[in-house]
Amino acid sequence: MPLSEYEQRVLAQMESQLRDADPKLARSLDSPSTIDLRRLSVGIGIGIVGLCVLVAGVAISQIWLGVLGFIAMLAGALYAMSRRNGTSSVKKKPSAPSNPSSTSSFMERQNERWDNREQ
Repeated sequence: MPLSEYEQRVLAQMESQLRDADPKLARSLDSPSTIDLRRLSVGIGIGIVGLCVLVAGVAISQIWLGVLGFIAMLAGALYAMSRRNGTSSVKKKPSAPSNPSSTSSFMERQNERWDNREQ
């Protein structure tokens, strides 16, 4: 069911308030969640090398080598799943400086609209 014009306006106002209040959260929600194939392939490669080192450490009864292999596997998995920080291509549009009174008046208006809604 599509939103009415009023609901769309209220939603747009809430979105702009969110962008003003927490721009970091807004950027993280706006950024497309794409997979970095280079990061994924390097992480998988490190994980495979770590697995080989782990097996070799167990085969020659060297515990420290097995632990080192396990750490390499863990590092490869974490690297493959991590994101780069600060490379977001989302451009923030300039907005008017926010002040606390506009936020409270926005909430007061929302409360009044809620109280006066049609039932």
